[in-house]
Amino acid sequence: MARKPSALSGAKIVGERYVRAKRRENPEGRMPLMDHLRELRGRVVKIAIAVLAGAVVGWVFYHQIWDFMQRPYCVAVHYCQQNVPGHSLVLTGVTDGFYLRMKVSILAGLVITSPIWLYQLWAFVAPGLYAREKRWTYAFLGTAIPLFALGCFFAFLAMSRGLNFFIGMAGGFTTLFTADSYIGYWIAMIIGFGLCFEVPLFLVILNMARVVTHERFRKWRRIIIFLVFVFAGIASPSPDPLTMLLLGGVVVVLVEAAEVLIYLNDKRYARNHPDLYADLADNELAPIEAPERMDADTSLN
Repeated sequence: MARKPSALSGAKIVGERYVRAKRRENPEGRMPLMDHLRELRGRVVKIAIAVLAGAVVGWVFYHQIWDFMQRPYCVAVHYCQQNVPGHSLVLTGVTDGFYLRMKVSILAGLVITSPIWLYQLWAFVAPGLYAREKRWTYAFLGTAIPLFALGCFFAFLAMSRGLNFFIGMAGGFTTLFTADSYIGYWIAMIIGFGLCFEVPLFLVILNMARVVTHERFRKWRRIIIFLVFVFAGIASPSPDPLTMLLLGGVVVVLVEAAEVLIYLNDKRYARNHPDLYADLADNELAPIEAPERMDADTSLN
């Protein structure tokens, strides 16, 4: 005996038919401007809720997170000791402790919930991209995120060197770094190193767009390496030469790896787009095919 379809399965079938009909009516997924704004508002609200929830988690684990962020300072002063001048960060305002905890919590919330808000941004942009553009975006994100994380790792290693430089410039005076200035220095180092490590990816993208070829890269290698060190010096908030050399040296190694990718991509491009006039001499005319003969009684429509 055949089972009668339930109301739930019937509603599901009707819903699927409605969705298919809507897709046939609007295969490109076009939306009016107000619908885009409503969707953007919904995405922003979801991002704000996610970051707020992550900030709550950061507030709960504030002491563990702050100990991790404070570790480069403790290495620079050899060891941290509470309420000892020169061996502990200081607060100068009544509400500085509360605002410091808020900053650390929000920063932790942004990091913890990064998969969520990155997905929300992608879900808003993706419907307007073609399949090929989506594949390139996946490749870009799959490379940019690990490079940025690698830059953050090297920034964490270089922070203590930069702090040693600033302490040495004090000239024997006791250095009292405020917690607010230290967290600003910490964030600037993370962002500066992270952006510098994106330089090789930027060169590869320019090569994909046929703006930079391997021949041009080979001719301008010295200038590119010089500009890498200049950018490393600007991006790094620490003016000591050791930090700039560490950052610039690692980025130069990545730029050389990017050159190999550019060379291989140019070889692939040359195979897929052969130059028809490559074998011609400078004084040789290009062959021109003779036009096809047309009968006199051929009528032109």
